[in-house]
Amino acid sequence: MNNPIYKIVRRARSNFFWSFVFLDREKRNAIFAAYAFARHTDDLVDDAPSVDEAQERLQSWRGELDGMYEENPTHEITRGLLPVVQRFSIPKEYFDELIHGVEMDLTITRYRTFEDLEIYCYRVASVIGLICIEIFGYTNPMTREYAISLGKALQLTNILRDVGEDADRERIYLPLDDIEAHGCSEASILAKHSGPNFRAMMAGQCDRARKFYSEAARILPKTDRSRMFPAESMGRIYFAILEKIERKNYEVFERRITLSTPWKVMIAAKNWLFR
Repeated sequence: MNNPIYKIVRRARSNFFWSFVFLDREKRNAIFAAYAFARHTDDLVDDAPSVDEAQERLQSWRGELDGMYEENPTHEITRGLLPVVQRFSIPKEYFDELIHGVEMDLTITRYRTFEDLEIYCYRVASVIGLICIEIFGYTNPMTREYAISLGKALQLTNILRDVGEDADRERIYLPLDDIEAHGCSEASILAKHSGPNFRAMMAGQCDRARKFYSEAARILPKTDRSRMFPAESMGRIYFAILEKIERKNYEVFERRITLSTPWKVMIAAKNWLFR
């Protein structure tokens, strides 16, 4: 199949893919179109030879987003996404926020406080959840708060999983206030020094992520629970990763902690069957 959206999704084969594979065809295709937009936004920055070039690409991409909402898209991804945003009435502001979040990575490599980091988590993860629930369908406005909390939980799990990979890129997402409060330093993180202080700090970060998972579970309205089974699948997959990080005693520097594909499929299938 030459569809660029499916090429992006197949190439990723991420936790995202397995969380949504059990959706009906229309909603699955819609989710994949939204994912392709997000993935391409990331790629514009990741593949750029310089910060200036990345900023120019994102500005051009904003223009493409404007064109899509004016029903005149020119890119193959936005052409595929246009009927989705029309069919499911997805607000443009969510895609704008996503671009802003990706843009933050161009100039910000440290976060002093969790409150600073929380803005980033909302933009790169919570808004994805807000886009998704428009496609799933919901009746209670509190489901938007569910999507926001779950998105932050997922992004915090990503950050904890990727501490070592981020250090290789001279990047630290863990709040500096928390790092320093546990007797660690930027230098020790970048040098990938583990130890009691680092593990204590990581335990605190895992507890914070757990609170967001718990908050999402608490506020999800019962009336919308069955519609949210794909989001719940993703939440359970990432929560299993968080638990594995804890079981591995926070040894995130040497290798990326992941789940096997059969394990992810099992979680998603079980969640779909008992939705």
